[in-house]
Amino acid sequence: MRPKIEIEDYNYNLPEERVAKFPLDKRDESKILIYKDHSISEACFSNLPELIPSGSIMVFNSTKVVPARLVFRKNSGARIEIFCLEPHSPSEYVNSFASVDYCEWIATIGNAKRWKKGELSFETHDVSGAENIDLRVAIVEKREEDYIVKFNWKGGIPFSQVLEICGNVPIPPYLKRESQEIDKERYQTLYAKARGSVAAPTAGLHFSENVLEELSIKGIKREELTLHVGAGTFRPVKSKYIGDHKMHSEPFTVSRRFLENLVENIDLKRNVVAVGTTSMRVLESLYYVGKQISESGIPGGVEQWEPYNDNIYNSTDSKDISAEYAIKKIVEWMDVHKMELFSGKTEIIIVPGYRFRIVDILITNFHQPQSTLLLLVSAFIGNRWKSVYKYALDNNFRFLSYGDSSILFGNREKV
Repeated sequence: MRPKIEIEDYNYNLPEERVAKFPLDKRDESKILIYKDHSISEACFSNLPELIPSGSIMVFNSTKVVPARLVFRKNSGARIEIFCLEPHSPSEYVNSFASVDYCEWIATIGNAKRWKKGELSFETHDVSGAENIDLRVAIVEKREEDYIVKFNWKGGIPFSQVLEICGNVPIPPYLKRESQEIDKERYQTLYAKARGSVAAPTAGLHFSENVLEELSIKGIKREELTLHVGAGTFRPVKSKYIGDHKMHSEPFTVSRRFLENLVENIDLKRNVVAVGTTSMRVLESLYYVGKQISESGIPGGVEQWEPYNDNIYNSTDSKDISAEYAIKKIVEWMDVHKMELFSGKTEIIIVPGYRFRIVDILITNFHQPQSTLLLLVSAFIGNRWKSVYKYALDNNFRFLSYGDSSILFGNREKV
């Protein structure tokens, strides 16, 4: 059953001047709003270690943003922008990035009406090293909302290096500016490792080496998972009801060791802290992967409305299983198949009415009006999101990707 939620109920006025167009000089100098026990306060992000309860486990998304925007020119001079979304052939990120002469990607195309057919050459002007690559692109197939394009190049270098030389950082469109040199460093977390995202997990942009060190000194466990953030994170909700909105699918990977530590934390009833909505979506998706294994013996992708089917989010439902049991089922399945890493895909949407299984505390930035991420925040702290956002607006907090942060203590009781 899909919750009947009108997206207009999650609207608020966000003045353009409150959108942070650039990052602060230092990552941890941002402000952090604290929502706990129905009260709101604020601090500097550098004080975050003091706010995390002892014994907690913090879960970070280690994905790395790739310079996925490429500008080509037609002979007429028309500017055509290719925004790479995800690999098509080879379909695995690692294999596509390792390709040395050609590959196909799913992409959006800016100014596509000016490009009907033929091959385009990369604009090499002022791009050091690009003239030796001779990067070209052609449309393979037009799809409903995007395209499949084929890249080919010379030089025998991997596609990952082609993007590093020719690509631009895919900063969000709502920043309304071209990417600059500062974005190469600051639109990336310090712990980014696995290439694949076309948008940063922005909650992690505030973490400095000092904050990470202080967390370790306090004895807070730090764990990593990987979810490659797709361009769908920028896709606005255009339908009146959220039930008619289509979520994008994103790939994720978790390690067996991480799952074992997660089970131990849940068993000891210690707090699980999701650093960002991407980490939260993976953590909550793991419950449904484990449920799939417990019922059919086979894990699959987590569909958008799976948590709401048959009211299984209701704790009185006979199909309900514990989070600890669900995660253990994944570990058991991995043991049978002699796997150290588990990879899956999730379309999960978290909206009011969702029952949280794993996450207790969320660290996140301030999100756009009428967005799925704002609905996620509302699901986590209830209608108090309005008070949280009013406080942020009234107290000069900076919004969106380069904006300030918040730490939200959820209402879930340990069971």
